Amino acid sequence: MLGPVETRSVSPVFVGRTQELAVLNEALARAAAGEPQALLLAGEAGVGKTRLVEEFGAAAGRRGAIVAVGGCVEIGADGLPFAPFSAALRALREARPARFAAAAAGQEEELARLLPELGDSGAGRHDEQGMARLFELTARLLERVAATDTVALVLEDLHWADASTRHLLAYLVRTLRTGRLLVLATYRSDDIHRRHPLRPLLAELDRLRTVRRLELPRFTREEAARQLAGILAAEPDPAQVDAVFARSDGNAFFIEELAVAACEGCRTGLTDSLRDLLLVRVEALPEPARRIVRIVAEGGSTVEYRLIAAVAGLPEDDLIEALRAAVGANILTPAPDGDGYRFRHSLVREAVADDLLPGERSRLNRRYAEALEADPALVPADARVPRLAGYWYHAHDPAKALPAVLDASVVARHRHAYTEQLRLLERAMELWDSAPEEVRAGLRPVTGAEACAPCGDTGAPPRLLDLMAEATVAGRFGGERERALAITKRALRLLEDEPDPLCAAWFWMQRSRLVQALARGDGRRELATAQDLVRGLPPSEVHAEVLALAANWSMLHRPGPEAFAAAEQAVQYARMVGARDIELHARLTLGGLLVNAGEHEAGLTQMRQVLTDTLAEGVPHVADRAYVNLPSELMSVGRDREAVPLLREGIAFARRHGLPDSEAWMWGNLSDALYSLGQWPAAAEAAAQATRAGHGAKPRGAGALKLAQLALARGDLTEAARQLSAARARYGADDPMPQQSLPLARVALATAAAQGRIADARAELLRALDAGLPPGTHRYGWPLLLAAATAEADTRALPAAQQGRAELLGRLTATVRTLTTGAPVWAAYEHWTRAELCRAEGRDTAETWAPVVAAFECLDRPYDLAWVRLRLAGALLGEDGDERDRALELLRLASAVADHLGARPLAAAVARLARRARLDLAPGAAPEPVPADPVAALGLTTREREVLRLVAAGRTNRQIAEELFISPKTVSVHVSNILAKLGVSSRGEAAALAHRLGLFPARAQDPVAAGQ
Repeated sequence: MLGPVETRSVSPVFVGRTQELAVLNEALARAAAGEPQALLLAGEAGVGKTRLVEEFGAAAGRRGAIVAVGGCVEIGADGLPFAPFSAALRALREARPARFAAAAAGQEEELARLLPELGDSGAGRHDEQGMARLFELTARLLERVAATDTVALVLEDLHWADASTRHLLAYLVRTLRTGRLLVLATYRSDDIHRRHPLRPLLAELDRLRTVRRLELPRFTREEAARQLAGILAAEPDPAQVDAVFARSDGNAFFIEELAVAACEGCRTGLTDSLRDLLLVRVEALPEPARRIVRIVAEGGSTVEYRLIAAVAGLPEDDLIEALRAAVGANILTPAPDGDGYRFRHSLVREAVADDLLPGERSRLNRRYAEALEADPALVPADARVPRLAGYWYHAHDPAKALPAVLDASVVARHRHAYTEQLRLLERAMELWDSAPEEVRAGLRPVTGAEACAPCGDTGAPPRLLDLMAEATVAGRFGGERERALAITKRALRLLEDEPDPLCAAWFWMQRSRLVQALARGDGRRELATAQDLVRGLPPSEVHAEVLALAANWSMLHRPGPEAFAAAEQAVQYARMVGARDIELHARLTLGGLLVNAGEHEAGLTQMRQVLTDTLAEGVPHVADRAYVNLPSELMSVGRDREAVPLLREGIAFARRHGLPDSEAWMWGNLSDALYSLGQWPAAAEAAAQATRAGHGAKPRGAGALKLAQLALARGDLTEAARQLSAARARYGADDPMPQQSLPLARVALATAAAQGRIADARAELLRALDAGLPPGTHRYGWPLLLAAATAEADTRALPAAQQGRAELLGRLTATVRTLTTGAPVWAAYEHWTRAELCRAEGRDTAETWAPVVAAFECLDRPYDLAWVRLRLAGALLGEDGDERDRALELLRLASAVADHLGARPLAAAVARLARRARLDLAPGAAPEPVPADPVAALGLTTREREVLRLVAAGRTNRQIAEELFISPKTVSVHVSNILAKLGVSSRGEAAALAHRLGLFPARAQDPVAAGQ
């Protein structure tokens, strides 16, 4: 009697959702225009999300779009990682096979981790960039496919998504910039409790302006009536509509269930229990059909027909009849691929599963596992291992579950699904003591490339410490660092009872990395502990890695002889034990240390050879580091032009191999090189790329710092301060490294000085000097010292700057003596810094600046050369003799550079000096006589001159008004006029300029000028 009604339980009429469909269609239109879109469709269970997506997808398909759908599986970590993306990419490949093949060309091995049909993914490399590499390549694949076709990528049931799927979705939404692509994800809003793992992702996506979230509401009474009419194929009675609407509260799925339950022949007198409502049609099925429904409920989101048959054990005719009854009652539905069955609505599946007895669930899982073991072909090959692990685990059989879970962890690692691998390894650790000894003795090795079985033979059965080692690495690679840190702590406690120095050193090394990644310190204490543990032990891979890591840490934090010795020993040990990757890393570090120590050619040759070797041997994770470090060292000795093509080559390499953080570091280095070469628009674009390309905070911080430097040179102090703040936030304060802290201090100091905040500028310098300038940090130290010396010279006559000035200059002079000048660029910087110190003491002459100009004329740094030419011109104009023609030529050269670069502060300084000296910068103009009064050359009136003198003395507007017997408002007007005529933006800058030009010599009778 139910048949005719039940076949119509889904309304043939699509009800409501006009506004939501309009939003989806608008997003698709934007995507079709080349603007990638991302939408999140939220709604409670049963409210109609899937139906809306189906209607939208059908309409999109009619408009020529490719709709690729993938659903998350309910069994979470027991299922295949990246399941919805694998399904969606499979659909995309089937829709456009040629286009897909062209887009994936050259990256099939890596992309096969998501789509096994692309070929064998091979062993591959497992490292901290493995997941990011896969994500980047997936994003590029989608962009290429969507370059010509409009693609709607639909990910359903995000509330069940595994961690890897959530991470990949977040990456796509953040990084997709081109392509005709719409990403639509659905999830149950009523399932997202406070600790639900999807909640942090939703919070992150909500902060992105590119993501829109839609909340699907329940039906109104009118819409419920229309739905009932569609189901019943007749106009419902108003009383029936009222009753159904009241009980369903407008939930579309509940309306369907109540419509069926209210029909003649259905059970009546239902309680208000939701589970009773959902189970009403299940209970009405014949016993064989009910049995099949219970079996399917425990099998997963979709269960293959042959697997159902193997578990049910029914004759095929009986099985078909039972399935027909379940499908006819709209409880089960054939899977889209036609190879299995699933519940029409997951709420019914959950109700059926919850209705199973505990022993019944274990028994069903055991039968699934036994059937799958007997015939592995019952499920797709890529899902076999994780499905078997889930079945045995839920069957509560440690002897069977432990090896199955470990095999599944290997599959997860192979797919770069490190968070799922960690979860499975945690399950294995949970099962370890319960599994029989003979089972543990027969386990296959599970360690990956990095863990390298530090506690035993790589071919021997794993021990608990090996599982902990692999879980530590999985946690580190997958971003679950807190969990990884807790595992290392537990492992080290075990090692207290069973001492193994090599194994303990390995775990301490991991703790060092984790502490740094969690911003809880610089990792030095943990690394020193590891070094102590391996000291005196025979060469081994762990020993070599500890030494290589120590050398790299020292190079970044405290360069010096200790780092050099550790790098040399690491190379030696790595060669002895055949650890090629470690050897290449150590040689790269050694080359950088050689350059820093002054052995430039030897170091650069070593680094070039490493790059050549890594490219020839196919070791991209070392090659990408070489593409970052080699150009950086070339720049450190002033060979920026040589570094540029190498960086561009490296950027292409990083993109090709999906290395976003390395690409960001390269963009940052390229920005630095282009800045030095005077190619500022290209430098700004490179810096902006660095802030966008990176996954991690620090490479993006480097890009922000480059933008701050450019803004400062262009005179945009507001933007400089904003980008400086962004760089500080991204760098953090828990792991200071000279290559980051010293450039930060330099830009902060120069910004403060330009804003007239001399006390803040000095504070930045003193903090840096107190932290120290270790050997090898001269490339960052010289620009900092130069900025400090320049600030002191510019404020030489400023009364507020007199206190502590002599002491500061003394400390600056002493520090200058300690920095090396092995390369011509740093010898030039030394000359410049010493000349600025002379200017700060008022004793610089043309003879002081001439060698500085000569030094920079040999370098490829036009901006620096323009500034020192300006300084020489000023010195020439301040001396007796006929040097005005030479000064004019220097100023014209400096002015041309300033105009070309858009360097407003430099242009203003050149213009001020030219006005003061009555020099016309126009080509061919003869120099004019020097004015008797330099203040008049600035165009200031007598009253403005008096106001400027008091501003320079540090007086407030009210104090100036009282002294000159005028109103504070009048003073404010004069100050505004003065700032405009001087070309400065603040009182501090005006005061600094006045003192720099020597307009108002300090007078003892002036209490401010006297420093009182």
